[in-house]
Amino acid sequence: MNLNNPNGNSSQKRKEILDINEFIISKKSIDKLGLNYVLDEKNSIEYINLARNVLKNLYEKPDLYPEVDNPIYASDLNAIWIMKKVYSKLIDNTIISKEESFLDKFTDWYSKNTSSKDLENFYLDFLSEFPPQEFQKAEQISKSQLQKYIDLSDNKKRLLEEGILLWLISNNPATYLYKNILGYNIVNEKGIISKFVSELIRYIENDSNLSIENQNLINFLSTPSRTSLTNIKTQLEFIIDHWSHLLGSDINEVLIALDILNEEEKSLKMGGLGPGPTQILDFSGVSDVEYEGFSTDLDWMPNVLLLAKTAYVWLYQLSKKYNQNITRLDQIPNEELDEIAERGFNALWLIGVWERSEASKKIKHSFGSIHAVASAYSLFDYIIANDLGGEKGLRNLKYRAMQRGIRLAGDMVPNHTGIDSRWVREHPDWFISLDSSPYPAYSFNGQNLSSSLDIEVYIEDHYYSKSDAAVVFKRVDKHTGGVKYIYHGNDGTSMPWNDTAQLNYLKSEVREAIINNILRVADMFPIIRFDAAMTLTRRNFQRLWFPESGSGGAIPSRSENTISTSEFNSLMPNEFWREVVDIIRSERPNTLLLAEAFWLLEGYFVRTLGMHRVYNSAFMNMLKNEENEKFRATIINTLEFSPEILKRFVNFMNNPDEETAVTQFGKGDKYFGICILLSTLPGLPMFGHGQIEGLNEKYGMEFRQPFQEETPDGPFIDYHNRIIFPLLRKRYLYSEVKNFVFYNVYDQFNTVNNDVIAYSNSIGEEKSLIVYFNKFEDSVGRIKNSWNNEKSLASVININQGKSNYIIFKDQITNLEYIRKNNDLIDNGLTILMKPYGHHVFTAFYEVTDNENNDYKEIFIELNGKGTESIEKLKEKRNKNIKDEKST
Repeated sequence: MNLNNPNGNSSQKRKEILDINEFIISKKSIDKLGLNYVLDEKNSIEYINLARNVLKNLYEKPDLYPEVDNPIYASDLNAIWIMKKVYSKLIDNTIISKEESFLDKFTDWYSKNTSSKDLENFYLDFLSEFPPQEFQKAEQISKSQLQKYIDLSDNKKRLLEEGILLWLISNNPATYLYKNILGYNIVNEKGIISKFVSELIRYIENDSNLSIENQNLINFLSTPSRTSLTNIKTQLEFIIDHWSHLLGSDINEVLIALDILNEEEKSLKMGGLGPGPTQILDFSGVSDVEYEGFSTDLDWMPNVLLLAKTAYVWLYQLSKKYNQNITRLDQIPNEELDEIAERGFNALWLIGVWERSEASKKIKHSFGSIHAVASAYSLFDYIIANDLGGEKGLRNLKYRAMQRGIRLAGDMVPNHTGIDSRWVREHPDWFISLDSSPYPAYSFNGQNLSSSLDIEVYIEDHYYSKSDAAVVFKRVDKHTGGVKYIYHGNDGTSMPWNDTAQLNYLKSEVREAIINNILRVADMFPIIRFDAAMTLTRRNFQRLWFPESGSGGAIPSRSENTISTSEFNSLMPNEFWREVVDIIRSERPNTLLLAEAFWLLEGYFVRTLGMHRVYNSAFMNMLKNEENEKFRATIINTLEFSPEILKRFVNFMNNPDEETAVTQFGKGDKYFGICILLSTLPGLPMFGHGQIEGLNEKYGMEFRQPFQEETPDGPFIDYHNRIIFPLLRKRYLYSEVKNFVFYNVYDQFNTVNNDVIAYSNSIGEEKSLIVYFNKFEDSVGRIKNSWNNEKSLASVININQGKSNYIIFKDQITNLEYIRKNNDLIDNGLTILMKPYGHHVFTAFYEVTDNENNDYKEIFIELNGKGTESIEKLKEKRNKNIKDEKST
């Protein structure tokens, strides 16, 4: 079975095939647009491919139709032809099936009211405009030839029907731009065709027997255009919503036409809209198939603290930092590893260490980036790059890092390879491809990007002019001359990744080969990050590449390659990631699996698919945008559904695909407040390359070195040393969820203030309360109970009632101690004055009972809620004063 076309040969695909006899474009238009070569290739052509050829020729010859001054689209043309076919089916069901004598009745009526000569002239004129297939190539068609065709009764019926169809389409305001191009305007111009069709429509409108659902046939068929005058997409949606029961399985063609419209609409917007709105993680729709299947953490996994480094850029920076030539992994100084470990990090993510695609590098150079290497995610093979020291260099670094308690993390890019990878050379059938280009306007006349003696590789020409982003590239077998158009990697949210080739996971041999690569990567890296993992869940892989009718639109041209869910499930029966997790647990159990996954699949990846950790982009985006209510709702929803998910989030303030942390959050209180959350929430904190140093430049995946001359920000690093690194070194206190409590914070009006994020965690007698106000304003907050009122702050701190009892605690940010009455904290909660982006880490809680001198009471009154360097020092000072007074 051909998995690029799982139904077998192309004629079996569930998409509309056009017979030339279907009168969808006039002979004059075919000649004018130069479409004869397209129609000559075969006796049938897909609607959408003909539409794309029409568009291609129009753009090549814009003067053909100077009156068309608005953009026109192949998806609109395709939709018009599909609507024409829908009308045809309903007319057949009404006239041909129910009113077999319609032709005789109408011709008798027409002959009596006009003349039989007009009737014959209509047939002849119509066939001259829209000749049947056997006459398509003829330069001239004789009247006698056409008369033989007309004399067949079925053909007369067909011609009458075509007159009705052309009238319906040409009188639809949404087709205004296309009537002239297709030749449909003949029904609105003076002449026998227009006269005849008008009489035909009038006759049908007056015939009560010709109706659908108690509506006159013409009135019924015009309903979509009346519902939405100028929007073809809305008209298709109307047909789907209201006519599905009349069309049966033919509704699939309408669904596919709508998918193609969505594809084209999306591709036109691509790259210009920016990221969509952030979404609250919500588990209310979790289905029964999303069972609980968490992977068990080994003892080291909960406390992982990950530092990301882009390999080539980092080595360049280290060369300058240590004033020596550092180009290989084994040359990274021990002093650097010591510094990383001393700061509290125990995991180091090396980005871009695999052997990369030479084609990717050539593409970068062709755009003027002559110092660039290939993209870190366009790979040739999973071998450590030779210029980084190869596997020997990696083993050296891995050994020295592990001596300091640092585990290495590596990337796995399962969705795609480079366009000239080993697999593209040796296994082209492992990729999603077509035998012909999906768009006639594509051309592949640029440089051969392959250095192989066996294949040539070309990206589409418009990439070089930046005027289009093709979804495929061209692979040519030098020995056989065979050509494949292989799809670029694509997640449906942005431009195709033009230096990548999309793997086909419907092939079991592809899945097996990827799993073998993962096992090999696990031998080198105890932590594996899976790039774009969400694209390979069954639901998303089908949606992107093999959609069911009506669910396409994500990737241009893939709506034409639909398969049913049952077919898809037979080819990909299990979740790939669950298979990976189970194999790794069995064969490489000391490996932590980390998934880059979005699209509200975070819970699914860790709870059902069994990944140890998953990206939580909501942390960065919601806090940056100060969408604090959304952020709190995400945490609360997660705690309510399954707290175990919360401890498996990878939180970050930037990742390699985003702007740097200081670009997004600045270098002031907002940055450090959110960095405290990053360091103290359950989960896996990930710090970006250059984040601690306060660097602004975002390093592209192809960078060999930075483009900006930046020096580390000393005071910024010092503040990390004082505030952040002590928290990292106590990661054991914050990583788990067993004792994690998330609080509601009330303002002076007793309303929950969603701008304040407050939570506590503990292990044994060690406790910590984190409070951060993510707003540039002053406020007052009162912390008393958890979000669900199941726990109080007083019970978490474990204090006792009593008018002589006080609680003392320290703010790790200011190093000041505070004293509060137990009874007040139990009854009313802890009140905090909040400054703009104010942040607190309260620790070292201990309870005291006042003595006969009322020392703590007097200190409490004296401080009036303020902090002091040491409560006990104040007490000692007070006692000394009392003693001195007594002695005096």
